[in-house]
Amino acid sequence: MNCLIVDDNKIARTTLKQLAAQVSDLEVAGEASGALEASNLLRHQPVDLLLLDIEMEEMTGLELTRLLGENRPVIIFISAKKEYALEAFELNVADYITKPVQPARFLQAIDRARELIASNQVQVNIHPDAFLFIRDSNVVKRLGFDEILYAEAMGDYVKLHTAKKFYAVHSPLKVVEERLPAQQFIRVHRSYIVAVDKIDSVEQGGLVIGGRPVPVADAYRSALNKRLNVL
Repeated sequence: MNCLIVDDNKIARTTLKQLAAQVSDLEVAGEASGALEASNLLRHQPVDLLLLDIEMEEMTGLELTRLLGENRPVIIFISAKKEYALEAFELNVADYITKPVQPARFLQAIDRARELIASNQVQVNIHPDAFLFIRDSNVVKRLGFDEILYAEAMGDYVKLHTAKKFYAVHSPLKVVEERLPAQQFIRVHRSYIVAVDKIDSVEQGGLVIGGRPVPVADAYRSALNKRLNVL
């Protein structure tokens, strides 16, 4: 995968290039000292990933993200300040790192981005029946609702987990929730929707579905217990 580094601080750009050089499958396609420059570069040279600062002159990283819209690269924000994190994640970015960037934290963020980029990206026709059509490695296949264990929000994507693999849908979780049949699925966390009939057990703080742990937020626990008819 290739990336564009966008930061108005030359030392910060150099640091990110050095970190990126340690990742075998990550290539730095270019760098920009501002959001406007980055926007112009992206028109002629699309990339998989943006390593994007927030506080810059002329245009902030948040503004650039909104400008790029839905057909943008996967984005990792890298900022000296923590207070933009909530606004950043509302834009469905892959990750948010605070400076100074620690190598282990950088690698963690790159792993998230890689997972999103390399996974099967879905933009599909939703049937009113019992399945979705999924684009899997340039082949359109049918994915039954009964195959889905749970949906997990991650950055710009929602991962639809099945027993064998997952598919990444470029969509907010709310949109996916609206399209999954309510009689089969229930929201249990701001980032998770689960198939009710696939739940193995409910435990303190979470549940197990398909042998995998999923968190349950307090705000959704009562509705889940009612749905499961828990005494």
